[in-house]
Amino acid sequence: MSDGVVATAVRCRVCGAASTEFGRARVLERIDVQYFQCSRCRFVQTEQPYWLDEAYSTALIAADVGAVDRNLRLAGITQTLIQQFFDADRRFLDYGGGYGLFVRLMRDRGFDFRWSDRYAQNLLSIGFDAAPNDDGFELVTAFEVLEHLVDPIEEIEAMFARGRASLLCTTELLPASNPRPGDWWYYVPSGGQHIAIYSPESLRHIAARLGCRVVSAHGWLHLFTRRAISERAFRLVSRRLVSATLNRLRRRPSLVPEDFARLTGGTLG
Repeated sequence: MSDGVVATAVRCRVCGAASTEFGRARVLERIDVQYFQCSRCRFVQTEQPYWLDEAYSTALIAADVGAVDRNLRLAGITQTLIQQFFDADRRFLDYGGGYGLFVRLMRDRGFDFRWSDRYAQNLLSIGFDAAPNDDGFELVTAFEVLEHLVDPIEEIEAMFARGRASLLCTTELLPASNPRPGDWWYYVPSGGQHIAIYSPESLRHIAARLGCRVVSAHGWLHLFTRRAISERAFRLVSRRLVSATLNRLRRRPSLVPEDFARLTGGTLG
């Protein structure tokens, strides 16, 4: 613990209610950290995460062995959701976009995605960064981002404001069995980056703050939106087989030739 102080209760970073000690874990394999759970919305948070500079010395932790497969899977699901519920001809923003793989995949699929991430270097979608004050995006995506947020309400409000009132995100929700640190894989204390674990109740509180609804699927895919999108439809079209079938029927021209021309002034082929 920092400065030798042992706290017994803190305020929930989502709803402001009292949070009491929920467990402890060894973060980055050497720092003993307290976790707290909210008495009202079941949100789990660490103590103030003073170790983040060290945790983000690399944007991608060694334990994230599923990063490529996740991006490939989410590209397909996102394509389906955009074509089903949004205007596919508008611009999109990937917030917390890592090394730029998802943005490149979506541009390859014909969608004008832009990249933003304050912890990572854009390696795979160079030239398609979003300016800090750029907004008005049709949809903002934030995949495996929410569990990293020190101030969830402030940052989620900022993401939501950059889009046209829709934010598509992924984060694993705390199971009903209420596992403590050490009893569930998603805490990943060895990486030191997962400092916020959400419950269905905490997502609903965030949606109320945003003045919108949240619909969820599969326990990890969530859409905050003011659009009239039913949870049943959201769950159906985000199923992998349904998504793949719909995407085969509605392919868009890739932006690869256009992107090459923009970046080089030349043409492919």
